Amino acid sequence: MNEVVSNRYKKPDLGREEFNKIMEKIRQHLEETGKITDADWLIFSSKLIRQEFPKRTLLLKIGETENHLSFIEKGIVRFYIPKEDNDLTFSFAFENGFVSAYDAFLTQTPSTYHVETLTSTVLWRLTYNDLQAIYKETAIGNTIGRHASEGLFLGTLKRELSLLNDTAEQRYLKLFTEQPQLIQKIPLKYIASYIGIKPQSLSRIRKRIY
Repeated sequence: MNEVVSNRYKKPDLGREEFNKIMEKIRQHLEETGKITDADWLIFSSKLIRQEFPKRTLLLKIGETENHLSFIEKGIVRFYIPKEDNDLTFSFAFENGFVSAYDAFLTQTPSTYHVETLTSTVLWRLTYNDLQAIYKETAIGNTIGRHASEGLFLGTLKRELSLLNDTAEQRYLKLFTEQPQLIQKIPLKYIASYIGIKPQSLSRIRKRIY
């Protein structure tokens, strides 16, 4: 059974060195899009809240409005549409990247899919209202928005083009090449759904490869 996220934040104590290391990682990730001033970073980082989730936790359910943009410190997150026979998995998010049902976050409308942790996961979360405040107070808001929207667009486009142009085996190999360690933690039925084939077909592909 999936666990549903509670409204209470969990903010475990971190050592200063570990905290600084994580903050630097988040800043470096954002600065791939544009340079951030120290003053803007101070405002942004002060609004981040650390939250831990067990595996198989529903971060967002269909019909709910996405209220968070989160950086994944640790873990894997799956985006999917539940179906009677098999869930339709259409995206994953991995460590050292941002995760959000960004379309629902941006428009503040109900989500049309579920967002779930596949492993125990640690997120640094920013609420929608806090992001609006950051837009008003700093220049970093535009960097965050551009980074998140570009990531969502490019990820969706990449998968759609792969479904059109690549074989199932090529799609699997690409995913394996991009996340060789983390992909071993994803159940095969979700990977099969993501690359558009049945689990039995994926098993045959894996036998050929290995």
